[in-house]
Amino acid sequence: MGDYSKALEFYEKSLKIREIALPPNHPDLATSYNNIGQVYYHMGDYSKALEFLEKSHKIYEIALPPNHPDLATSYNNIGGVYDEMGDYSKALELYKKALVIWQISLPPEHPHTKDVLISIEFVEKKL
Repeated sequence: MGDYSKALEFYEKSLKIREIALPPNHPDLATSYNNIGQVYYHMGDYSKALEFLEKSHKIYEIALPPNHPDLATSYNNIGGVYDEMGDYSKALELYKKALVIWQISLPPEHPHTKDVLISIEFVEKKL
């Protein structure tokens, strides 16, 4: 198991530097928010995870084209949080958005596409 408090400390330091050095909608800021959100996700703090993952997603929506793979990753990550929280309808919606983008932007046999198909299958069984 990882040292989440240490990871959080360094990701937050990185975020502070990026907030000073970069414009507010820079994709690297989104990456920092995503990283922090992922730490909270692994710690089981889903409300904090959503807070940071949604900040990340808003930047990606502004800064990236609509079919960019990183936008799909963002949908997938947020979907994973809703999945863990038991909101399977919301998780399914987000997983499907990720799937559509990855099917357009990645090769057919890419692991991301396969993984999200598995997530969709599992969530559909929970509904």
